[in-house]
Amino acid sequence: MIPINLKSKFETFNTRWHPHQIAEIEDMQVLLAKVEGEFVWHKHEEEDELFYVVKGTLQMRFRDRTEEVKEGELIVVPKGVEHCPSTATGEEVHLLLFEKKSTKHTGSVIDTKTKTYYPKI
Repeated sequence: MIPINLKSKFETFNTRWHPHQIAEIEDMQVLLAKVEGEFVWHKHEEEDELFYVVKGTLQMRFRDRTEEVKEGELIVVPKGVEHCPSTATGEEVHLLLFEKKSTKHTGSVIDTKTKTYYPKI
């Protein structure tokens, strides 16, 4: 039970679109990720996802609209909703994610960006 400094944790990695686990809470995990550009259209049939923007602006694309999530804001994507996170060209965005441990990175979609393992930092 010690405080976790998000800034120092973000300094430990440079990979994009590869979440790193910083904590576990029952069947949930807290992840950090650096993202840039466009991700993959996908959905999670059984899990909600929470995205909190620590730095930058996230564009959360849905099939019918795009929501701009600014630094200090969060968005929850309900289970079953197709989405595609992205950023403005050249902008690196830092995210804190909160999701069930069972959540697959890109749902049932397999892509070159799909990760099956999240390093613990």
